Amino acid sequence: MNNIDIPSRAPLQIPVDDAVVPFEVAALDVRGRIVRLGPALDSILGQHDYPTPVSKLLGEAIVLTVLLGASLKFDGRFILQTQTDGAVRMLVVDYRSPGRVRACAQFDAEKAGAIGGEATTGRLLGNGHLAMTIDQGPDMNRYQGLVALAGETLEQAAHEYFLRSEQIPTKVRLAVAEEYSAAANGLRRRWRAGGLVLQFLPKTAERMRGPDLDPGDAPAGTAPHIVPEDDAWVEGQALLSTVDDVELIDPDLSSERLLYRLFHEHGVRVFRSGAVEARCSCSRERVENMLRSFPPVDRASMVEDGRILVTCEFCNAKYEFTPAEVGAAEA
Repeated sequence: MNNIDIPSRAPLQIPVDDAVVPFEVAALDVRGRIVRLGPALDSILGQHDYPTPVSKLLGEAIVLTVLLGASLKFDGRFILQTQTDGAVRMLVVDYRSPGRVRACAQFDAEKAGAIGGEATTGRLLGNGHLAMTIDQGPDMNRYQGLVALAGETLEQAAHEYFLRSEQIPTKVRLAVAEEYSAAANGLRRRWRAGGLVLQFLPKTAERMRGPDLDPGDAPAGTAPHIVPEDDAWVEGQALLSTVDDVELIDPDLSSERLLYRLFHEHGVRVFRSGAVEARCSCSRERVENMLRSFPPVDRASMVEDGRILVTCEFCNAKYEFTPAEVGAAEA
């Protein structure tokens, strides 16, 4: 087979927010995606009056979901959900290809306040599980992977998910912060985030070998199965570990420039980027159909002062119906 010349160019200097850039470093047999979120993230978090630590945690979950959901090769959904006993009881992020995302959180304000300045991801989440679900549509089976949470960060949980569910060597970096800038009425606060996922995907199965999972109840003294990591993957991880949080969220640093900083010695190839937008899937018609699906007695119990009010947990949109519109009896 003849080698195909791939045209080279300088990395784009102009930063682009709310976009995912897939890339490949062929010399290291690694592929990945880098995402930068600005207005889309700020829009989602701005729809809720969450405490700052909760907003930051939800922002990390949004970045992780976009990084993983952007790999879908079909029109479907990637859903990340946590259920734990911590201050943040639940996180839900719903990614619909191509590039539409919504998210919400449920939390205990008293617990979150008690944690205060020590509100790390592990302390906010506590113990429970993280579920990642791929929904390929109504006529296809869903695929779901579960990871136990016991004080880990979302980065660590993602690593565990890929180790156990996908068995693909994977490393993830996430960063979320508020940006402050001068405005006519004082300081303006905006949320920004960035993330990078790197996966080792050699062309030969032999180079994909890794150690077995924990043997569990194997007899005492059983030697663990140890396979040294491939040198290319060791180098890829080492390069990724040099990325600072500020580089992932810097509004003046383009994704391509950051990738060039990391991998220019080996050559990095970028592919067509994909846009990300904050968009909820709720509508008056959907809410009405949902209400009509409830038993008559349940619909009747929802009537207050001659009307039914429904608020979307994702975008805080409010919908008002008369009982007659949804076939409910007046209380």
